[in-house]
Amino acid sequence: MRLITLCLLLTLILEQAHAQSQNIRLEDFIYNEKIKTVLLAPALEDPNNPTRLLTPAVKPLNGTAPLVLEFDDLSGQFAGYRAKIIHCNADWTKSNLNDIEFTFEFNEYPINDYQQSFSTKVPYFHYRLELPKLKLSGNYVIYVYADRDRKPVLSRRFMLYETRVSVDAKARFSQGIQQQYSDQQIDFSVNYKGYPLNAPQTDLKVVLRKNFRFDETRSNFKPTNVRPFDQILEYTFFDLENTFPGGNEFRYFDSRSLTGRGYGVNEIERSDDFTRLMLFPDKSRADNAYIQVDDFNGQYIVDQRESGNGSIEADYTPVIFTLRTTQDPDATFYVNGAFNLWQLNERNKMTYNIATNAYEVEIMIKQGVINYNYAMIKNGAKQSDEAFIEGNYGATENDYDILVYHRPQAGRADLLIGYRTVEWNRRR
Repeated sequence: MRLITLCLLLTLILEQAHAQSQNIRLEDFIYNEKIKTVLLAPALEDPNNPTRLLTPAVKPLNGTAPLVLEFDDLSGQFAGYRAKIIHCNADWTKSNLNDIEFTFEFNEYPINDYQQSFSTKVPYFHYRLELPKLKLSGNYVIYVYADRDRKPVLSRRFMLYETRVSVDAKARFSQGIQQQYSDQQIDFSVNYKGYPLNAPQTDLKVVLRKNFRFDETRSNFKPTNVRPFDQILEYTFFDLENTFPGGNEFRYFDSRSLTGRGYGVNEIERSDDFTRLMLFPDKSRADNAYIQVDDFNGQYIVDQRESGNGSIEADYTPVIFTLRTTQDPDATFYVNGAFNLWQLNERNKMTYNIATNAYEVEIMIKQGVINYNYAMIKNGAKQSDEAFIEGNYGATENDYDILVYHRPQAGRADLLIGYRTVEWNRRR
């Protein structure tokens, strides 16, 4: 028994050293340019239902439907992959838990479910993994690495929650005088009846998130009112710390069928290697009146209309985005959206074309309905500005979720003990 314990400890040390040596990023990230369309969402009865991709990677700890990880390898050759899971704290730093404290089995999962693309110009292998059941709630990162060299190819965040406390929330226009037509406010309370808190004023860590984006969060909240007899914490602020810019409804294009031009597609160019799509040129919406548009709040679906099996029959198409706006040598423009994991990088960075007097970029995207907008970074600023091109409107339909974390007494990690979503201006 002692020998087995020593072996387990040695394995844990080696695995942690491996993760550190590979510089695993505890965020949504793609390390290999041949890896595309990384998806993580709860499973549905119909695995080909494209709407499965609109549900965030958040589920009850003991929920029956597993989370499913999917991704494509465009290298054209089969490769073996394995996955590992990391438990994180509320701030997405690695927790001090060992693997055996949050997993039921050895923390290494071979990805044996794969298919080759069918009838596509761009060949790829599609991989799929049902995530295992875990012991604890909280934040997690799953990362995938190649068998041949153990180098990571992707990482994705997900969350498991327990309903140990209940959350009541309401979205509304901002109370700020100058922000009432542009921003949205989330007021909420936490009922911790039956859940032990030593210091209710400071024990909980609460995070607000807009449209399930990790780059659109608010945190470090302290309750504005503590009702100890009712065991309720109220978070109703007057300094706008719970306020988000409304943004605008997302632009989108429809490439589910390549036999003709879908919504947003201006031209189609066909070759033996691929089918290129040129979208209609876009322009600024910052100074226009708000226009109601149904969208996916920045998310997207993968689908192929003729077959209904987008996982392996949807093709990859080069898509040309064009933004007509005045050239600014101090600014960098990007096409932004969940299709690129909300990352601003060389893949979606635009360049100015003097001949067309517009910013342009070509991005390889899998067929489907894709939401996007435009983000700008000025003078190397750390925070991007979407309002510069898209504008901010208080009436914009958005989804918000509230995450409540707690580290139990003598605990070594933050657990996710409450979760709630709230919709603003949702059209039925």
